[in-house]
Amino acid sequence: MVDNGSKENKVHDWRNQYPAFNFIRSEKNLGFAGGNNLGISQSTGDYLFLINNDTVITDGLIEKLATFLDVNADYAMVSPKIHYYEPNTMMQYAGFTKMNFYTARNSCISQFETDSGQYDHLDKLTYYAHGAAMMLRKNLVDKIGLMPEEYFLYYEEMDWCEMFKRAGYKIGLCIDALIYHKESLATGKNSPLKAYYMSRNRLLFVRRNATKMQKIIFFFYYAIFAHVGYIISCIKNRQLGQIPIFSKAILWNLTHKVQESNTVN
Repeated sequence: MVDNGSKENKVHDWRNQYPAFNFIRSEKNLGFAGGNNLGISQSTGDYLFLINNDTVITDGLIEKLATFLDVNADYAMVSPKIHYYEPNTMMQYAGFTKMNFYTARNSCISQFETDSGQYDHLDKLTYYAHGAAMMLRKNLVDKIGLMPEEYFLYYEEMDWCEMFKRAGYKIGLCIDALIYHKESLATGKNSPLKAYYMSRNRLLFVRRNATKMQKIIFFFYYAIFAHVGYIISCIKNRQLGQIPIFSKAILWNLTHKVQESNTVN
């Protein structure tokens, strides 16, 4: 378990309460990817289970995910079905749709729907795992690489999935496994921090993963439609303070070079 910047006395309490666990304390906030990578670098198991600190597990969750990977050797990672914590019958995730790189948009299947079993038939294959809860093979991480830390917060698990898919592996959904998620408790549901990284990293994801033609079309779409639409929305909703955040996200991408991933298949 990684404690990404917590107080020393809290870590000592955890160590006393759970002596069998290896606690790692970072002296600074490494972000989502950096914190996970810190733990991964010291892990020794066959499978890694990465979960947010605002999740609640259910009985049999870990066993079901591990069994999924045992049975499906061509899958690199798998996520469970995710419900919101409140109300706990509302779904958040039952897989992701394919990314449209011309608009940098995709959808989270089942989000905000009441779970009545309507997605229990879904095939195990999905396009992206969910960063709130995912299990993956340690040997493939050693082979393909750690979670990209350029993002700091948001989109890094999607980029990671692209890395595994380009290497020929699949991303899975275990619909029989369930976890509850207290969404955005760490950053705030509509915080400036979340708005900045979601905007910045949407651009970064395209820069790293899209083809040249996809990038040209996306940046035209982004400048003409998405950017203008965002400003109009901020004015309409009297959220003028969000406009500089959006501009800052664009400026970061204009002033920072990134290492491009291989062309998306």
